[in-house]
Amino acid sequence: QVQLGESGGGLVQPGGSLRLSCAASGFTFSMYAMSWYRQAPGKERELVAFISSDARRTNYADPVKGRFTISRDNVKNTVSLQMNSLKPEDTAVYYCKAELVRLVYWGQGTQVTVSS
Repeated sequence: QVQLGESGGGLVQPGGSLRLSCAASGFTFSMYAMSWYRQAPGKERELVAFISSDARRTNYADPVKGRFTISRDNVKNTVSLQMNSLKPEDTAVYYCKAELVRLVYWGQGTQVTVSS
């Protein structure tokens, strides 16, 4: 069955870094565009970063541009999010999403807390 499993979340001080990973199985990963979303308490889920199936295109939400980097490995079936210069407002549950036309899969999420 389809599985998306996020890892790498945790507690980090402002200015610190974290690297999130999402491991995929049960579908042809290399055909799917991948994205990272986040949802903070009381807020709607929002797009953080996007990478096309062949990794040629990436897009970032304005609040994370220049601080976050999305990448993927189509051999290992993983997508990663390197997060640098973290701020308290980055605190949220982070989800990975796989999408191919009308096929959409979500992971369970990993908590990221930025606090001193």
